[in-house]
Amino acid sequence: MRGTAKRILILFGALIIAAAIAFFSLAPGYVENALNPLRMPEDGWPVSDNAQQLHQRLVIGDLHADPLLWDRDLLKRSTRGHTDIPRLLEGNVAVQVLTTVTKSPRGQNYEENEAGAADNITPLFIGQLRPVRSWFSLRERALVQAAALNDMAERAPDRLRVIRSREDLAELLAARENGHRILGAVLGSEGGHPLEGDLANLDVFFDAGFRLIGLTHFFDNELGGSLHGKGGEGSGLSPFGRQVVTRMIEKGMIIDLAHASPRMVEDVLEIRGARPILSHTGIHSHCRTPRNLDDALMRRIARKGGIVGIGYWSDVVCGTTPADIAAAIEAAVALLGENHVALGSDYDGSVDAPFDAAHLAALTQALLDRGMSEAQIAKIMGGNMMRYLAETLPTDGKSVWTP
Repeated sequence: MRGTAKRILILFGALIIAAAIAFFSLAPGYVENALNPLRMPEDGWPVSDNAQQLHQRLVIGDLHADPLLWDRDLLKRSTRGHTDIPRLLEGNVAVQVLTTVTKSPRGQNYEENEAGAADNITPLFIGQLRPVRSWFSLRERALVQAAALNDMAERAPDRLRVIRSREDLAELLAARENGHRILGAVLGSEGGHPLEGDLANLDVFFDAGFRLIGLTHFFDNELGGSLHGKGGEGSGLSPFGRQVVTRMIEKGMIIDLAHASPRMVEDVLEIRGARPILSHTGIHSHCRTPRNLDDALMRRIARKGGIVGIGYWSDVVCGTTPADIAAAIEAAVALLGENHVALGSDYDGSVDAPFDAAHLAALTQALLDRGMSEAQIAKIMGGNMMRYLAETLPTDGKSVWTP
């Protein structure tokens, strides 16, 4: 009898272990596929030889993507999500901003979210078996994702480099001009909450390779008000947020206002030396949604020398095809001028997309179909972003300002 009970316990334990292995192996991938659907025809979108040839001549950049969240080895081609290094290179992308995501409220409402609402990222990090120190620390979650990117760059320096300075960018572009297929990655943070209210952490992040920080995400944080927070339009930059922005300017870091409240945008624009971007969005007058910032504030960002990245997902472009993205880009050019518009896909950011990174030529085709010139397309697909980075990144990977 005791032997039978023992065998039952062993079998029961084995089943629990098998179930746990299945869960931790399969659940994260299932979640990723569910949250990042690819709405592309089976054979891809049609691309002419002329568009493909133009696409291969372009220097392409993208201001926002979130694949670091999903704990994939990005050096390997995947059937999950929208991006990895092989697909980005196949799509001829030269520079990709890769952001760390550390907290996201359940529901991710565009209208309003509580900062203390149940968090989507905690169970995801536990389910992915990320390092235990990152399970309940936003700072460590960001640093774990940063370490993963730096590790990939060290393992494959011929395919991936982390861009920390203007010199890094120039070297990468020169290598690509000489025929080397290599991707430059700029490391960013989706929201300033991983700083955990401590200005010293900004230096920690800079040393880890971060060169861009979005001040807020889907909720208000220590830096100030979110476009989707409880504070509403009147919640602007906090005193701590002002300290962070000032220090970012001194260090040559990029200020991203993609999820900032209107008041926070105004507050940042009034700070001397601020040259912020809006990395992933649509144009409000073209697609009226609370996710898209008011047109007048977009114009002010452009007048400060910033650039605006147009996203690929239906919520911000009001459509699900390459032609719909091209229409949103055309609206951005009409509003801001062709020198201030860039790409900001939001790939792998819990959004839909009509093509993955490997099939980006579909967008070049769509822009040609809208009647844009090759010179305009070259600016939008990456030229404006490269100019901005070359003018704003720190020199030699060091702070622009010395105390």
